Amino acid sequence: MKLKVTSAKGAATSKEVSLSKDVFGIEPNDHAIYLDVKQHLANRRQGTHKAKERGEIQGSTKKIKKQKGTGGARAGSIKSGTRVGGGRIFGPRPRNYSFKVNVKTKRLARKSAFSHKAKADGIMIIEDLKFDAIKTADFKALLNNLKLDNEKVLFIIGEKNDNVYLSSRNLKKVKVVTADSVNTFDVLNANKVVMDASSVEAIEKILN
Repeated sequence: MKLKVTSAKGAATSKEVSLSKDVFGIEPNDHAIYLDVKQHLANRRQGTHKAKERGEIQGSTKKIKKQKGTGGARAGSIKSGTRVGGGRIFGPRPRNYSFKVNVKTKRLARKSAFSHKAKADGIMIIEDLKFDAIKTADFKALLNNLKLDNEKVLFIIGEKNDNVYLSSRNLKKVKVVTADSVNTFDVLNANKVVMDASSVEAIEKILN
C-alpha cells in the first residue's frame, strides 16, 4: 500500500511512502485487540476504592433488642450492613486490576489496529514534524492545514520532540506519541492517525 506524503501546509507532495503489508495489511484479529485494549484500560485503573465494612464502623456492640418476644426479626449489631449507618456488605477493597498479555498478542493487536485504520482510510502521512518553539497556535495551524481541526487525532512521530509534544498538550482532541510508545487503544480511539515519514519505518521495524 502506498500513501502520498502531505506537507505541514496541507499540500500534496511528490513523495510516497510504502506501508508494509505485514503491519498495515494483515487480516485483523479482533480478539487480540480486545485483550490488549482491556489490559490497557485495566492498567489505568487506580484500584484505590474502599468502603467501610461492619468491622470498621464505629458504634455500640450492645445487642439492639432482646432475642425473643418482640414479634420482629432477630437483631444484634447496630453496625450490620442491613441497617442505616451500618457497614457496606461486600464493599469494594483496594486491588490491582492489571493482568498479563503476551508480547506476541500485543504486537498482533497493534498490527490489527493499524490494518483496520488503513482499510478505513484513517492513516495520513506527513513530512517529519518539527517545531522551532513551543506554540499551541502553530499546532492549531497545522490541524487547520490538514483539515483535522474538529477530529480526534493521534500524531505519531519518529523520535521524541518536546516542542511538538508541549505544543499539542492543551488540545483536547490531539495526542502526540513516539513510534516506540504507541498502543492499540490510542490507534483505535482516534478518528485519524497522522504519522510522520520517519515513524512509519520505526513502527515497521518494531512490529515486524
